[in-house]
Amino acid sequence: MREFAYRRASDVRDALVAGSTGARYLGGGTNLVDLMKSGVEIPDRLVDVRRLPLSGIGELPDGGLSVGATTTNSDLAAHPEVRRRYPAVSQAVLAGASGQLRNMATVGGNLLQRTRCGYFADVSQPCNKRMPGSGCPALAGEHHNHAVLGRSQHCAATHPSDLAVALVAFDAVVRYETLDGVGEIPLEAFYPPVGQTPHRETALPPGALITAVLLPGSALSPRSRYRKVRERASYAFATVSIAAGLDEATGSARIALGGVASRPWRARTAEAVLRDNPGDRPEAGGRFWDPDLLRAAAEAELAAADPLPGNGYKVTLARNLIVAALTTLSREETRR
Repeated sequence: MREFAYRRASDVRDALVAGSTGARYLGGGTNLVDLMKSGVEIPDRLVDVRRLPLSGIGELPDGGLSVGATTTNSDLAAHPEVRRRYPAVSQAVLAGASGQLRNMATVGGNLLQRTRCGYFADVSQPCNKRMPGSGCPALAGEHHNHAVLGRSQHCAATHPSDLAVALVAFDAVVRYETLDGVGEIPLEAFYPPVGQTPHRETALPPGALITAVLLPGSALSPRSRYRKVRERASYAFATVSIAAGLDEATGSARIALGGVASRPWRARTAEAVLRDNPGDRPEAGGRFWDPDLLRAAAEAELAAADPLPGNGYKVTLARNLIVAALTTLSREETRR
């Protein structure tokens, strides 16, 4: 690891001043420090923001929740109102890492973690994320766990965060600060399309510090679940995952996929198919969709898939996961 300077920020402005001159923010360090050890990240200066007053979970006026950026993943997963109002968020965190990592990792840092593509992590290999213009060896190389949606000829890596998938499903908003003031970005727009600039991984302005994540009350979904398929039963990154929620008032669905794209993938085409075909509503308040309709919704979403020779199985897996998750979810009673 290269030598670097370290300081602990005394307040948010102190951190922002350092960030405006090129310093990197350090939260739990569960991703950044690993990348520094491998030589992928080589910051000259780190500014520790862990002790800034940016932790905790509070109420929003619309019935949603505000999650401070330095809140640990463990605290987020265990919070009773998160578990009650957005259970898929809690489940996504618990599916994402071991207890030791959850105790250290922060919500803001989780959203900024970088891909686990083997070519990205190997500094002896070209990679457009590390060295723009150097190429993407995954396209012709090992890519069985790479993207099938939204990829480009410049990058086929997938986004690693489980939490971000659940947050995208519930229209979460990222709040940040710069020296110019406070700003907000919907999480769905926080991650730009990979296009020709895979090294540009977020829409944050330079030097911006994430201060909170907002879960709006309009997306409240006590009937929601997160399901994850991975290559081993222990903590591993998603092969394909899904965050799904049902709106009890309208019977519409919220669907986001993980492990299939360079960013959490909001399945809006599938949502539209189900919204236009509302299905049956039994007296208990549930919503039942015909399996054929669920498959049609999944296939409509995945019609845009562009798999590589070695990862076409993900398209089938994603289709089956959408059908299975919504079939199960629509038959569950709402948690009170």
